[in-house]
Amino acid sequence: MKGYHSCALNFMHYLCVCGFFTHYSCNASQVERESPRHGGESVAEVLRAHGIRFIFTLVGGHISPVLVACEKLGIRVVDTRHEATAVFAADAVARLSGTVGVAAVTAGPGLTNTITAVKNAQMAESPVLLIGGAAATLLQGRGALQDIDQMSLFKPLCKFCTSVRRVREIVPTVRKALAIAQSGTPGPVFVEFPIDTLYPYHLVEKEVSPKNIPKGIMGKITAWYLKNHLTNLFAGAWEPRELSPLPVLIPQVQRCVELVSRAKKPVILLGSQATLPPAPVHDIRKALESLGIPCFLGGMSRGMLGRDSPLHIRQNRGDALKEADLVLLAGTVCDFRLGYGKVLSRRSQIIAVNRDRTQLLKNSDLFWKPTVAIQGDVGSFLLRLSKGLTGHRCPEEWPQSLKDKDRTKETANRAKASERTERHLNPLSVLYNVDKLMAEDSIIVTDGGDFVGTAAYIMRPRGPLSWLDPGAFGTLGVGGGFALGAKLCRPDAEVWIVYGDGSLGYSVAEFDTFTRHKTPVIALVGNDACWSQISREQVPILGSSVACVLAFTDYHIVAEGYGGKGHLIGREDEVQLGDIVKEAQRECRDGKSVLLNVLIGKSNFRDGSISV
Repeated sequence: MKGYHSCALNFMHYLCVCGFFTHYSCNASQVERESPRHGGESVAEVLRAHGIRFIFTLVGGHISPVLVACEKLGIRVVDTRHEATAVFAADAVARLSGTVGVAAVTAGPGLTNTITAVKNAQMAESPVLLIGGAAATLLQGRGALQDIDQMSLFKPLCKFCTSVRRVREIVPTVRKALAIAQSGTPGPVFVEFPIDTLYPYHLVEKEVSPKNIPKGIMGKITAWYLKNHLTNLFAGAWEPRELSPLPVLIPQVQRCVELVSRAKKPVILLGSQATLPPAPVHDIRKALESLGIPCFLGGMSRGMLGRDSPLHIRQNRGDALKEADLVLLAGTVCDFRLGYGKVLSRRSQIIAVNRDRTQLLKNSDLFWKPTVAIQGDVGSFLLRLSKGLTGHRCPEEWPQSLKDKDRTKETANRAKASERTERHLNPLSVLYNVDKLMAEDSIIVTDGGDFVGTAAYIMRPRGPLSWLDPGAFGTLGVGGGFALGAKLCRPDAEVWIVYGDGSLGYSVAEFDTFTRHKTPVIALVGNDACWSQISREQVPILGSSVACVLAFTDYHIVAEGYGGKGHLIGREDEVQLGDIVKEAQRECRDGKSVLLNVLIGKSNFRDGSISV
């Protein structure tokens, strides 16, 4: 908040740029000038009124009033070791709780550190409120500490971006931001708070008021101008305002009962949007079970049908799509994950449902055409479809035939898991063993490339909202934040992070956060001393492993240094693997975060997988 006094010498700039006549007409009352209140309290009051339970942060002076006020109102302040982790944790809370996840970071580098995480939330359609500090209103653009054009950075990433310019704007602005984050296609929003909108009047006045007033008429005018700026900043600041949530606009959808009722071989591709409010995930699960249509689950919808559902088909998706006479893209997008639509048969009728029109029709001008395209809420659509098809069920021989092929592929995978890899443990065997021992309330967080890609074929989420991956952006580094948010939302659940050894490096420091905030999790690290997802293509195509090679680092010791527990698991521990996992589970129940550093060998299981 330093530096106002030098600004006083450039009065004409203020007069023209800051809006002389606006300032002239506003006054702050005596009550507002003498009040000990500050803008951070207004922010916290709105968050509490919206049911926000957590705010994630890496502390900074620009945002301290928000954090202190949240603490006083009973909102848990969770500080992380990196700003990106704070946003990833808010993202996880949004996905699992059905509310907005909130992160607050300081100005400048604090905000630039969040950009990847905010973009990930945008592409994953997660409602996240990012609160950012900023230089004081009069000092912006004048070389203040950490002062940059933050709005231009976040406008391409967020549904709504704004900078609060007066204390009285805080409440309506935060309410509006929270509503926009959840409306339509959910996504991140950004509200910038200049430091003088958050601190108490008497502190801001001390910084604004010039100590050595220049002599003459210009000195008097300058002092008068700065006083008017201050009163305008705080005018009406503490007048009573409505704090309750604004209406959230969620699009509705029409029925496609006739098309589905005629189909003999329908398939549902369920995407993350199926888990969004307002439809409860357990109601959606019942709707899918009543339809009896075989389902391929992706993103946050993994686990929607439980662990062993006869309708959940995990393997041979391409073959199933070739045979299908109707494909329902329920929140699934025709991007690289569906070959941009090329994997869909031209003989199939296609119903596409998505909240976002751009995603709904992505690449429909190239490789596929929807029979019916519905811009609306996926969960609501499925509930209405199920109701419209009461008494009708997909012919049972169709899902049964796909399930038989599924089992054949699973058998082949298990055979691959029994192969002996060079030097270290077979990664498939490790994953099968861990999956077998996971608790029924487990939440699986995935953060990595090759090892995580293998886990997606082998691990079986136990129920809805029990799988967290970054989504279409393919972001590395989500593990620590996602696990933190998941454990806070479900403190009694067993939270697992499946890490590649490369991605672990992004957030291993969050073991310190897990320890300080008593949020114990278990990390399973597939350590093959390599960026294997890249190496699989780079070496055979270009003939070099440059920049792909890591080391068999003692990550378990790093975790212990941050207050956790660590276990090194090599080939000599293969027989005891189950016992070590059970010990890790006991340690986690006792309040310790655990890292299982598993040395794994090379497997050709995922040869040809996509890395670019």
